[in-house]
Amino acid sequence: MLPIRRLSWCLILLLGLLAGCSERDRPLESPVRLEGEIFGTFYQVSIADPLTLGEAKALEEGIVAELEAVDASMSTWRDDSELMVFNEAPVGEWQPLSDELIEVLSISQSVGEASDGAFDITIGGLVNLWSFGPEARPHEVPDDETLATRLAEIGPDSLALDIESRQARRTRDVFVDLSAVAKGHATDRVADYLARQDMEHYLVNLGGDLLAQGYRDREDTPWQIGIEKPHNGPQQARHILPLHDISVATSGDYRNYFETDGQRYSHTLDPRTGRPIEHRLASVTVAHPSNAWADAWATALMVLGEEEGMVVAREQQLKVLMIVREQEGWSSHVSPDFVTAFGEQLVAEEDLVVGK
Repeated sequence: MLPIRRLSWCLILLLGLLAGCSERDRPLESPVRLEGEIFGTFYQVSIADPLTLGEAKALEEGIVAELEAVDASMSTWRDDSELMVFNEAPVGEWQPLSDELIEVLSISQSVGEASDGAFDITIGGLVNLWSFGPEARPHEVPDDETLATRLAEIGPDSLALDIESRQARRTRDVFVDLSAVAKGHATDRVADYLARQDMEHYLVNLGGDLLAQGYRDREDTPWQIGIEKPHNGPQQARHILPLHDISVATSGDYRNYFETDGQRYSHTLDPRTGRPIEHRLASVTVAHPSNAWADAWATALMVLGEEEGMVVAREQQLKVLMIVREQEGWSSHVSPDFVTAFGEQLVAEEDLVVGK
C-alpha cells in the first residue's frame, strides 16, 4: 500500500496529465488561423476543417518545417542554402540537386521561354547591381558600362538542366535568383502538406501568394481574397475574388522601389534590357492550379506590360487580372480565361474590362 504522501503526489501528477490531455483535445473555433514570419514576410494559414488545439499545433510545426526546408534550399540570403552552393560551384560542372530545386528551375525555364525572355532566373547579378538583392549595396543607378557587362552574362543559355538525372550546371558565371518563384513553390508545398494530413478546406497566404482549397464553411462558401489598390498607402482592396481549389499570385511595382534624383526605380527588372520596368502596368494577378507557375507568370507579365502581356496571357490561356495606371486612378483588365474561371457576373460587378 502506497504511503499517503506518495499517493497524493501521484494523484497530482495524474490530474496534471489529464488536464494537459484535456487542453490538447479542446476543439477550436473554425476557421483556425496559424501565422508567423518567414522569408522576410509573413505566412497565414486558415483551416476550416475541425481541429483540436493539439492537432493545430502539430499542423503548425509541419507547416514551419515545410517553409524552412524551402528556405534552406532556395534562399539567396543565406550562404549555406542549396541554391547558393550551386551558385558558388565551378562553372561548367554538373551539380546534383534536390527534386524540389530541379522542379523550380524547370518551371522558371519554361516560363522564360514562353514569355520570350521576360522571365529569367539568371538575372541575380543585375538584381544585386540595382541594389535589390542580398549584396549590401546603397541604392544607386549603375553606370552603363557595368550594366552592359552584367546584361551580357545572363540568359537562358547560361543555365543547363538535366531533369532526368536531377542535375544542373551554370555555363557562365551567373547568379541564379529564384525570388520570383520560390515563394510560390513554398505556398504549393504548404498546401501539399495539408492535403497529406487529410485537410480539405484551407487558405494558404504566404506574403500575398495564396492557395485556396475547399470552402471556408466546408460547404459552399468560397474563400474571399482582396486584390489591393496599387498605391503606397494602407492596403485597400480594389477587387474581391472568390477562390475555390485554385491559387493566385500578384506582382506589382508599387511596394519595392527606390528613388534618386527624382526618378523612381522599380524592383522589377526587364531581363531583356537590364533596367527597371517603366510602363503603366501597376500590378498583375495570375490564377493557376500551381502557385509556383502563377508566381513566375505574374512576374513575366509584369515585365511585358499591359499590351504585350495581355497578348501572351491569351496565347498561354492564362487567367489574368491587370491593374493599369491611368491619368486619374486605375483601370482593370482581365483575360478571357479569367472570365471563364470566375464568371461574367463577377467581371461585371467588379468593373473589369476584358483585354484584347
